[in-house]
Amino acid sequence: MTTPTVDNIAGSSTHEGRTSPAGPDQTLRITEIFYSLQGEARTVGLPTVFVRLTGCPLRCVYCDTEYAFSGGELYSLPDIARRVSTYAPRYVTVTGGEPLAQPNCLPLLSMLCDAGYEVSLETSGAMSTQGVDPRVVTVLDLKTPASGEMQRNDYSNIPVLRAHDQVKFVICDRADYEWARFKLDEYRLHERVADVLFSPSFGQLEGRQLADWILADNLPVRMQLQLHKLLWNDEPGR
Repeated sequence: MTTPTVDNIAGSSTHEGRTSPAGPDQTLRITEIFYSLQGEARTVGLPTVFVRLTGCPLRCVYCDTEYAFSGGELYSLPDIARRVSTYAPRYVTVTGGEPLAQPNCLPLLSMLCDAGYEVSLETSGAMSTQGVDPRVVTVLDLKTPASGEMQRNDYSNIPVLRAHDQVKFVICDRADYEWARFKLDEYRLHERVADVLFSPSFGQLEGRQLADWILADNLPVRMQLQLHKLLWNDEPGR
């Protein structure tokens, strides 16, 4: 891994012939930038810098980041990169809200990759991931029926998933579990990506119940609990 510096973070971003100037005219509305332990996905437990973008077109019933729907502050891409660099992280996660709802998310992702970080993107699955830098680990959330936003799933994202990506299902009840199991088989998701993640909706489904269902069906998935909620509940910036 290269050691990130302000110079190589805040310059222009290039990859595979594409150039995305990271100038001061490129801005993103940011709710928060913070340093914590990754609470889920493959890098769970690892110290990570989170860049939380403001705004989301979805309204999932279990959303725990409603404070990111509006407000925030405008930052230039170089300013975001400098803030990230102060933590000297190895891992950076760009999240929301829905980060892809802001077009300048794409050059930010490339710029962070160019800086030498291991970058992941947490996305709702309702926005196209076609333009995401291939070095980024995309964590694609497929919305279940009980989320209230199942109709927003963009299934055209599935064929462009890469081997290092991950697909997540937040399970609220048995009907959600059966739906997720069907999608797992329909798209052979466990053969496409590094991990398929089944997560119980916090406060709605007991982790032990979901674990029993997964074991009974011998599913090729990774069950996850949200570590940050076990440690800090719903405290922002954690």
